[in-house]
Amino acid sequence: MNRKGFYFLLPVRCIIFFLFFTLGALIAGKTAEEISSGWSIAASIVNILTILLLVFTAKVRGGSYKELINYRKGQSGIKTTIIVVIVSVVIGMSGMPLSGLIFYGTVMPEVSLKMIAPVPALLAVINVFVLPVTTALAEDGLYLGAGTGSIKNKYASVAVPTFFYAVQHCFIPFIPDIRYMAYRAFSFLPLTIVFCIFYRKKKDPVPLMAGHAVLDLATASSILAMSLIPDAYEQMRGML
Repeated sequence: MNRKGFYFLLPVRCIIFFLFFTLGALIAGKTAEEISSGWSIAASIVNILTILLLVFTAKVRGGSYKELINYRKGQSGIKTTIIVVIVSVVIGMSGMPLSGLIFYGTVMPEVSLKMIAPVPALLAVINVFVLPVTTALAEDGLYLGAGTGSIKNKYASVAVPTFFYAVQHCFIPFIPDIRYMAYRAFSFLPLTIVFCIFYRKKKDPVPLMAGHAVLDLATASSILAMSLIPDAYEQMRGML
């Protein structure tokens, strides 16, 4: 498969999410912050669009999505996968408190609750199954397969995808506040660096996707809990 130019796709999610929230707010007659609680639903939609884009682009280049991410059946050992999942969860769950401490002076700023804000219960139930799987396939397919896997320079193959991988979170959800955007980007920077370095060395997407899915399952489950028990969310807000 011809991988030339795949890295031009790296900014696409930033652009789509920016348009999604700005145009969505305009259509709804609200601010971007007022519709930010629906970020997880928006993410699943954009994930599906991203996967379709990757599948289509790979096919046009004479390959497949599996070739793009370098998937090979049986290449991932169970022990390695378990270790990577544990490391991913530890680093991923440490990123937001660290970023909160840096940009807000507390490990759990009030803005962090936006990520588990309640949504309609039925959508929350559906998204528990949709968000983890589509996020792993979309983000890792894009930033690792089309990014790290397609850039020849060993430094650029880590630095460039890491940048876009982290920065996309500034737009999920998009709230036009510099400190909040910096907080969101830095929250995921440590994990995206680890992901890109691991993929550069091992060319094995499965352990990373598994770890990524577990993290998003935890997030989707938290949103579900808040959606089923809205009073719990309000109580948490009152504590911060």
